[in-house]
Amino acid sequence: MSKTYKATGINLKSQAFGESDRLVTVLTQELGLIRVIAPGSRKHNSSLGGRSAMFVVNELLIAKGRSLDKITQAQTVKSYPRLAQDLVKLVASQYLAEIALCQALSEQPQTELYELLNEHLERLENLPNTDTPSVVAYLTHGAFQLLALAGLTPQVQICCLTGRTLKPDFQDPHSQVGFSVSAGGTVCLAAWERLKKEGDSNKVAEGERGIYSISPHTPIPLHSYTPKSQAYETITHRQEIPALSKRLDAEELTILQQLSQSEIMLNAAEKNSWLSVEQILRQYAQYHFGRPIRSAALIDSYFAANHDAIV
Repeated sequence: MSKTYKATGINLKSQAFGESDRLVTVLTQELGLIRVIAPGSRKHNSSLGGRSAMFVVNELLIAKGRSLDKITQAQTVKSYPRLAQDLVKLVASQYLAEIALCQALSEQPQTELYELLNEHLERLENLPNTDTPSVVAYLTHGAFQLLALAGLTPQVQICCLTGRTLKPDFQDPHSQVGFSVSAGGTVCLAAWERLKKEGDSNKVAEGERGIYSISPHTPIPLHSYTPKSQAYETITHRQEIPALSKRLDAEELTILQQLSQSEIMLNAAEKNSWLSVEQILRQYAQYHFGRPIRSAALIDSYFAANHDAIV
């Protein structure tokens, strides 16, 4: 006799399986990420049809199988029907689901991740369908919060190079800071420029002394290995200059620095800034997860085709 178990979870991914089934990826509170079969859910009159759809929260009774477990009963606890009524809200929800899938663990309780994802999906659900800029803002906030839960919070309060506090300067219209994905967050541009100049000066000095680096794939004549003297060479390790992903103005820095808060303040004048910050966090998330966020391409396509929606 097959064993059964219970779990409460939200559907994050659903795909056709066999002739009439679906393979559903569910984020559960009790067991983390599970993949289960919803038998017959693609049939017209199936009771599991709607319950196996995206972003539906169910209390599940699951029977263990040889390779894949099967849903035997499902009772819907919550759903987000208004997400599917607006393209941008739907894509934003899929975006957050992708981030959750990147960090979710199997066979371990994932209560915090489950609750946080549902919290941000509910916020998107409650937005008016015409409020596209706010969708981007709530998406960005949700992405930051999910990254923080995964222990991947970017540094946005201090400079990653100097450790000094960074504050938005609205008095200077040309004031900017940098953001470096590889360095882990915000950098003071003055410190970055100084480091870059020092690096350039060292390269010139080394070139004048005939010091050069060798690629492991570069063929070298045998006589190059013959030492001219027995003197020891001192090797100096210098700080690597991080690549800048983007330069941020005072408004964009302010947005980044408020994302750690549980609530965000929306300003109609910040429409373009929110989209810019989303792109920064997207690069950061993709760098750390080592995979693209596929839903993000739809966000870009939408705003490219509907420029007036954000400007």
